[in-house]
Amino acid sequence: MTSSLLTRSLTVVVAIAVLLLVLGQLLGQPILLGYVATGSMEPTMDAGDGFVAIPSALTGSPSEGDIVVFNARELHGGGLTTHRIVGETDDGYITRGDANPFTDQDGSEPPVSEGQIVAVAWQVNGEAVTIPHLGTGIQGVHSAMESGYSLVAPILGITAAFEGDNVGGMLVAFGVALLGFGLLLDQVGPHARDASRSTSRQNVYAFWTTLGLILFILVALATAAMVIPSGTYEYGVVSTESPTDDPQVLAPGETGELTRSIDNAGYLPIVVVHEAESRGIAADPAWQTVGIRESTETTVSVTAPESTGEYTRNIGEHRYLAILPPSLLVWLHGLHPLLAIAAVDLVVVGVVVGVVLAAFGKGDFRLRRSGGHVSLSTRLRRKLRRWR
Repeated sequence: MTSSLLTRSLTVVVAIAVLLLVLGQLLGQPILLGYVATGSMEPTMDAGDGFVAIPSALTGSPSEGDIVVFNARELHGGGLTTHRIVGETDDGYITRGDANPFTDQDGSEPPVSEGQIVAVAWQVNGEAVTIPHLGTGIQGVHSAMESGYSLVAPILGITAAFEGDNVGGMLVAFGVALLGFGLLLDQVGPHARDASRSTSRQNVYAFWTTLGLILFILVALATAAMVIPSGTYEYGVVSTESPTDDPQVLAPGETGELTRSIDNAGYLPIVVVHEAESRGIAADPAWQTVGIRESTETTVSVTAPESTGEYTRNIGEHRYLAILPPSLLVWLHGLHPLLAIAAVDLVVVGVVVGVVLAAFGKGDFRLRRSGGHVSLSTRLRRKLRRWR
């Protein structure tokens, strides 16, 4: 019994770890777990080692000595990079891999702004908490999927590259295919009846377990609807003695204005909060409500530094489902963005629990009915006829 429980627990832990890593790859941001693909952080982290990645929203501003995951502009052609902060300037942070003899900024990478940092590696007493070979396993799975994709794609006439969006689409298609196969097997497959008896309560599901699963799915969807469209947006500005009509090519100290469109493709109104994540940029209005499947505009002001040159400015966009008063969401955001997200999620939980309790009470769900030997497809057709 103990061995079986331990095996199931280990399986769940491994499944969650893989899920978090895959979601992190698809979203372009580590979710609790990340890994390094090269040896640039040796001996702190070997190539393929995993680490615990704490989202920057929880850590606040990083400091010198922190290992951060940031969206590089030039390193390795751009993308997520895990390096240590070794200094700070007015233009941003100076970063370097522990194994590298020079900083990233000694090369082509500009100073890293706070808006580029998506996570901070968890350190205990100055030592990073690592998970040996976690990334190696994930890379092996990814390589196997890529090899399988390259074999199947020409046969099916697929020309798209093997990328995150395509992987997600493949998984969805695979799930739909499994559902269709299950219905088909239920319809035409063997229906041998099991004559053995069992003392367990089959097809009876604990109320709170079922409700917890429903809440998990709905809260995950609500959180994703707020987190995924949010992000940091970058604007380039040129400070020059020869300005043009371009609002991003300005004289030193001059301010230009750009118009940014805010779209809401969802079926709930949203509150959008704009927040400067670097100097010399602002948005007016600072927050706004966007109706269901509507769009609006905000004015972004960028100011050129006194010193000539090319610069980048970052502004953050945070979205919240407007199921609470907008002013309350903005106030909670001012305390911490996670508080606003948590408040929305709590409202979702409260509404769902209230509706389920009112509709079904709190007794266990029993899905078994007389005629339980009837195929799933037949039972589905009967239920549909009742609703007509």
